[in-house]
Amino acid sequence: MKKLLGNGLLALLVKGASITAIVAVASTISISAQAATMTEALVQNYASAMKSSANNQSINQVARLVSDDALISLSRKGKSTSLDKDAYLRLLQNSWNDTSNYRYDISVDNVVITGDQAKANVITNESWIKNGQPVSFVTTSRVTLTVSTGNAVLLRAVSQVAIN
Repeated sequence: MKKLLGNGLLALLVKGASITAIVAVASTISISAQAATMTEALVQNYASAMKSSANNQSINQVARLVSDDALISLSRKGKSTSLDKDAYLRLLQNSWNDTSNYRYDISVDNVVITGDQAKANVITNESWIKNGQPVSFVTTSRVTLTVSTGNAVLLRAVSQVAIN
């Protein structure tokens, strides 16, 4: 009887420890899920970081703001193309290399947040000098941002480009 009680108590303790471990893991998952929730502040931080990174022509900083799974669709005058992250970064770097006095501004509105993603309207204004001539682009986009390592990053963009 004593041996059975000892084994029963040990089994109960092991089960209790297992339940405690499960609760601890579930709590950790819950905290991680809470940490991965998109917020309006993360969206605004994304816009500020993108503006700073682009104006500083820091391709590495811009790369951190774009998901590895990003897909960016650009349309202008009935023609369209889709770019993955690498193609987008190459296009941006080539544009910076071929121009001077590059300036970038971004505004975000109509933000709708669901879990770890946000959809938003984004307008970017880019201007530069190329071959001695001023050029400006206005891009109107509907974007999807997602949370990665605690920050908002670009996941999808459907964009209309206008050259002024």
